[in-house]
Formats: sequence, structure tokens, C-alpha cells
Amino acid sequence: MTGRVDFAFLPIGIVLSHIREGKLAALAVNGPKRASALPDVPTTAEAGFTDSEYPIWWALFVPAKTPRDVTDKLHRETLKAIQAPSVQERLATLGVDPLVLTPAELEAHVKKELSVNADLVKATGVKAN
Repeated sequence: MTGRVDFAFLPIGIVLSHIREGKLAALAVNGPKRASALPDVPTTAEAGFTDSEYPIWWALFVPAKTPRDVTDKLHRETLKAIQAPSVQERLATLGVDPLVLTPAELEAHVKKELSVNADLVKATGVKAN
């Protein structure tokens, strides 16, 4: 907004008000589908950048040895919270479209993300200091 950055990928919730006020132009969203808060904004794939999906996501994690019944209960209670009308309203205000995964689906997702990110690091030649 100050004219110092040509473009950036940012979580929708951080920039949504600026987009709606016309201070920023949304060029694309980097998820597998269009964002409900920005239905007229194409995905990066729709904009012609194939294999560019790199959505921002959050998850709840617990220590690896947490008993399964505890993780199952946390998952159930989290689902209840996400489905509450007040939470749905707040998430919509922030431009967040929840992607609800089971614990097993989340584990598979994390493994895939680790692999994708490892490939990106190798492809770019990034080295640790």
C-alpha cells in the first residue's frame, strides 16, 4: 500500500478489508478453489500458473504420544466449535474457509506438505546457514 512491494501472498484475513476498501488488488488465491470471501478472484491455476497451489493452513497439534481417545475428543469438540454459528460468522468475516480433516487426513496432509517443501528447498538450492 506504500508502493514498496509489487505483490505478495498473504492470508486473506490479513488483507481482506484492504481489498474490499480498494487499497489492494487481489490477483489470485493460491488454494485449490476460489475463496468464498473473494468469489470473483481466480485461483493461481485459473490464472494460468499450473502447479502453483500453496495454500496457507493452520492445524491443532498434540504430543505424538497423546492417547487416541483424547485426540478423538479434541477433534469432535473442535468440529463442534467450528460449526457454531458465531464461529462460522467470524471465520467468514476473516475470509477463512475451514478445511476440516480427520486426524488421519491431517497426518497425510502434513507428510505431503513436508515432501513438497523439501522438494522446493532442493529446487531453489536454499542452504542452511
